[in-house]
Amino acid sequence: MLDTANYTPRLKVAYADTIRPAMKEEFGYKNDMMIPRLDKIVINIGAGAEAVKDSKKVKSAQEDLTAIAGQKAVVNKAKKSIAGFRVREDMPLGTKVTLRADRMYEFLDRLTTIAMPRIRDFRGVSGKSFDGRGNYAMGLKEHIVFPEIDFDKVDENWGMDIVICTTAATDAEAKALLKHFNMPFNS
Repeated sequence: MLDTANYTPRLKVAYADTIRPAMKEEFGYKNDMMIPRLDKIVINIGAGAEAVKDSKKVKSAQEDLTAIAGQKAVVNKAKKSIAGFRVREDMPLGTKVTLRADRMYEFLDRLTTIAMPRIRDFRGVSGKSFDGRGNYAMGLKEHIVFPEIDFDKVDENWGMDIVICTTAATDAEAKALLKHFNMPFNS
């Protein structure tokens, strides 16, 4: 059993011990508060058309996302009705979770060391998916790359959107920060 009272995530320790000093030297920050850090990670599964046909699909996606994140996922509901898509107001369409602090570092560690190497034909993630303000967005085609998901019990393969929010002012600073966290960029 893991002693959570005295446990600190591996990447959080690495950030404090090696990444912060390396970033300070690389970009010449005068103040320690200027050094970029991870703010949050938002994970989203959009059930979409499957949710319109069968409302139990969103429940399945929510359970899978809760297992992956280690935190209860929230169900996203439609804001307004769209007749062409057969969507009604307040119909559940997807699920999301926002990770902060220790859970955020744990998820990033599992993503880069366990899940990404299990992706078929993986050649790294795009280095161009930054938004101009230091946030990085990526997608996974299958959620079954995470070890928390039992492959035999999966009824549907879900795609996932993962957004890593940092306090970096520029994309170059955010990319350098994520490289220090062993994010496998291909460009």
